[in-house]
Amino acid sequence: MWLFGGLVWILVASSNVPLPLLQGWVMFVSVTAFTLSLLFLGVFLSGMVTQIDANWNFLDFAYHFTVFVFYFGAFLLEAAATSLHNLHCNTTMVVQPLLSNNQYNINVAATIFAFVTTVCYGCSLGLALRRWRP
Repeated sequence: MWLFGGLVWILVASSNVPLPLLQGWVMFVSVTAFTLSLLFLGVFLSGMVTQIDANWNFLDFAYHFTVFVFYFGAFLLEAAATSLHNLHCNTTMVVQPLLSNNQYNINVAATIFAFVTTVCYGCSLGLALRRWRP
């Protein structure tokens, strides 16, 4: 999951973010989820879960639910930004498309990886729900 999330982060950052209001949220979600997922993985791999008294099954479920909801919204916003490829804007008396062909291709890839990441977090959410509920 964090691998696909990192790809979303890289792809959106490399598209020069032509729509900062939409793609700013996508960047925030992908960077935050990437960082927290690596931190969560590090806690589990280091064995700290045995030292910290908490309901880890519930925390796992709550984390994956939150990230799934945020990533689903980020996927929708990235898809909306990508769909504006044919929108033309008038800048200094020259009508040009909002996204160049290169930026459009990068945004398509970012949309696909955002969808894949959303599906991965959804599957993890389902597995976390099965572990949490007896």
